[in-house]
Amino acid sequence: MEAVSGVFKTRAAAERAVHEAAKAAIPADRITLLTPGSVDHLEKEMQSVPTDTAEQPGMGKAIGALLGGGVGITGGSLLIALVPGVGPITALGLLGAAIVGAAGAAVGAAVGDRAEKSTIEGLPEDEIYVYEDALRGGRSVVVALAENADSASHLREVMKKEGAESVDAAREQWWIGLRSAEESHYSKSGKNFADDEEFYRLGFQAALHAKTRCMEFDQVSGEMNAALEDVQRQHPGVDLEESFTRGYRRGRDYYQQLCDQDKNAA
Repeated sequence: MEAVSGVFKTRAAAERAVHEAAKAAIPADRITLLTPGSVDHLEKEMQSVPTDTAEQPGMGKAIGALLGGGVGITGGSLLIALVPGVGPITALGLLGAAIVGAAGAAVGAAVGDRAEKSTIEGLPEDEIYVYEDALRGGRSVVVALAENADSASHLREVMKKEGAESVDAAREQWWIGLRSAEESHYSKSGKNFADDEEFYRLGFQAALHAKTRCMEFDQVSGEMNAALEDVQRQHPGVDLEESFTRGYRRGRDYYQQLCDQDKNAA
């Protein structure tokens, strides 16, 4: 499986991309639309979501009330979740449930069980922080899992046609938004940020991987070391450990600040 993702300025464009992907025979459990919104707004939408693609809007019925923390599901197709550091979003289908679950949202026992049993190979856990940044900015994200290279290429063309920004481009914009503050912080250590930025950034991004970022540092130090060793293998002979480690710790602080903002706003 290969994950193909696109970031859209409008929900309407993202919905068109989902529709076109469905026409291209992408299974429903391998495509999702993630979109932000207030809980009140999303609760109203629950009444207008079809339970399957053959039904018309307005026929969907809520089969689960909002569970603790603002989680619910409509007709098995639309999940409403509060994602740490992001807030309320909707996520379409089982792939959406798997992504928001990996992002730290409590999706409810029934939904979580179905998502786990679907064994979604290729779940892009290392990209979730990019999706979250897009959602915080009011944009929508479409993610699809392609069976092969031809299917992946077609999906990329579909998303491009509907005006999608690639995840790589969104990742660069995310870093540009952080770079000035990170340069200032790093330079206080007496180090040259321009020399170390590549590996500092790799450490920062590694800390945001969905599987480790909610754990205590002593629980993830092994994962950090494994990520560091992987980068060292790719750059033999380069002294990068300190910059990578500093970036990793800073990335953990960054994510914690986002979660703290949510708690303070509650």
